[in-house]
Amino acid sequence: MKKSLIYLLSLLSITAVAQPSSQVNVFLGSSGDNGQMSPAASYPFSMLSIGPETYPNTHTGYEYYAKEFLGFTHNRMEGVGCQGCGGNLLIRPFLGDGPVKADLMKYEEQASPGYYHVGFTNGIKASFTVYKNGGLHQYSFPEGKKGLLLDLAYAHVGRFVAEEHTIEGNAVSGWVESRTTCSAGIYRIYYYVEADRPVTWTATTAHQLVVNMTDSNLGLRVGLSSVGTAYAKAAVTKEAFDVVKNKSAKEWNDMLGHIKVKGDPEREKLFYSLFYRSVQSPYVVSEPDGAYAATDGTLQHTSSKIYNGWAIWDNYRTQLPLLSIAFPTEYQDMTNSIAGLYKHGKKDYATLHEPSITVRTEHAVVVLLDALKKDYKLDFNAISDSVVREIQGLDYAHPDKALESSYDAWALSEIYYAQKDKAHGDQYKQQAADYKKYWLKDFQDLTKRDVDRMQARGLYQGTIWQYRWFVPFDLKGLMELCGGEEAYVSQLDEFFDNDYYCHANQPDLQAPFMYNVTGQPWKSQALIHKIAVDTMVQHYFNDNSRGIGSEIDLIYKNQPKAYVRTMDDDAGTMSSWFVLVSTGIFPACIGTPVYYLNVPLFESVEWQWPGRKPFAVHVKNFGPENVYIQEVWLNGKKLDRNWISHSEIAKGGKLEIVAGDKPAQQQGQGNKWITDLTRQ
Repeated sequence: MKKSLIYLLSLLSITAVAQPSSQVNVFLGSSGDNGQMSPAASYPFSMLSIGPETYPNTHTGYEYYAKEFLGFTHNRMEGVGCQGCGGNLLIRPFLGDGPVKADLMKYEEQASPGYYHVGFTNGIKASFTVYKNGGLHQYSFPEGKKGLLLDLAYAHVGRFVAEEHTIEGNAVSGWVESRTTCSAGIYRIYYYVEADRPVTWTATTAHQLVVNMTDSNLGLRVGLSSVGTAYAKAAVTKEAFDVVKNKSAKEWNDMLGHIKVKGDPEREKLFYSLFYRSVQSPYVVSEPDGAYAATDGTLQHTSSKIYNGWAIWDNYRTQLPLLSIAFPTEYQDMTNSIAGLYKHGKKDYATLHEPSITVRTEHAVVVLLDALKKDYKLDFNAISDSVVREIQGLDYAHPDKALESSYDAWALSEIYYAQKDKAHGDQYKQQAADYKKYWLKDFQDLTKRDVDRMQARGLYQGTIWQYRWFVPFDLKGLMELCGGEEAYVSQLDEFFDNDYYCHANQPDLQAPFMYNVTGQPWKSQALIHKIAVDTMVQHYFNDNSRGIGSEIDLIYKNQPKAYVRTMDDDAGTMSSWFVLVSTGIFPACIGTPVYYLNVPLFESVEWQWPGRKPFAVHVKNFGPENVYIQEVWLNGKKLDRNWISHSEIAKGGKLEIVAGDKPAQQQGQGNKWITDLTRQ
């Protein structure tokens, strides 16, 4: 009986460890410029994120190896550039009469999805948990005088604009305005902070309040809203700390459980740690009754959830496609929300009336096309005039802008074709086809001295070599511009053989998959595994260096210094790249419902959706050297192709990929998928 009990307990322990949230390392990428992530307590797609601020301030406010803490704030945009944004409502516990420098020195910390805890050498301990837009603080203090400082003017890198607050008994409520990422616009958040026992909030400066106390413990209940303080107060939970922590962990398990992977235990931990990063933003900014603050400054109502907090130029490439598969219900609301940007006032960067921290929205039209092709609902007629104005005002001044603008024009043409409007479809397709003259001018000649120089000819964070491949909507035409398939392959070979590829930024993320349109798709299959799990050479970084401080290392590591230097996660973009290829797929071209196949990084993968048939992926002959696709079987039928459609995944079923250590030169040759601008 005793042995049976021990065995049962061991089984329960194994089951607990297998929960996705228990495998997440929230400290991944939280040191230096190696991801710009934080271990903040968060909730899927919530604007509330309670996390530590260390000294000196960094992009997300936190440095893993820092010992000195400044306090704890309530929002942040994970992994973005321009020194990040957020960091509002700083709360700092202290001993004595008030806070002094270096009085909060870390000696221990722990965290998991929805939870963060830290202990300081002075005896103060602090714990936090988040559920939806409500969160809890829990502080314990040693004996003596003590208190809390609430700094309403604190924000990352000094982006505070204004605030108003009201004190009512144990509570403080009001709003804070700060500048978004790159200081392009202004967002306003409303808050409600309430102590769990009688306290007195005392003003010390124009924007700082202090609570002095003698109790050894103090709890705070916090709520955030984009609409008003009454909604922020309504978001506050009255439940006990452990109850909220467990509810948050359950929600994280449910979300991360949409993809089940089975394989190497350490790789599973890396996978779920990165999948966790893919579900941080965008943020739900509407209230349960449908109220939301639009970007034109007006209060609106809707029957669906409204999202904000976009980094579309970065994450339209990977994170949004991942969400479109994993979370179809949420993604429909995200599609509506992106369309709503056009309805209420959209800029490439932020407006002056943002309801949350946000970054940028270039290529939103590509995302809308992609959603439409995947059978998400889109009321294009309601926003067509605004979309057309955006496309007519696109920037073609620099070589990279010319290619990116052509991509947007192509997306609009495809939307019009989907609306059975051939005249407008033809008009914008012709505009897209003009990319060829820009490509011939700046990207054809690879003998010029500046083709491998960062930001040559006004390029944005990239080189001529890296941007020349950015014609995903017309790879047939690009191949012809290169001089045919043989020349195209030769130039791709030169690009990768000389380490011109840069996984530290986004402009060439699609390049490793571009052999799929040729007779040598196995080169993509090998490259993907090399980037995901093997040692890579990285020469190019955002600080404009070439060959200076180059790194030879794994890119994806489950540790604080996770990525190569200067490689921001960019709101889940780089994490989602790994998640997608781990499952064996990657978008062939955003705006078309097709994914190229690669050998997954796990022996088995299963996409799961409530109430729907799952989609299972199994690798036969799985092994570290078996990176080449030998055969593909879908629901028992052999496929002569190395791609799969979105609808085939969404219907559920079973995909089997037979792997081998040598290229299967005939596999997929009978049915290659390639974008072709001349085809309608």
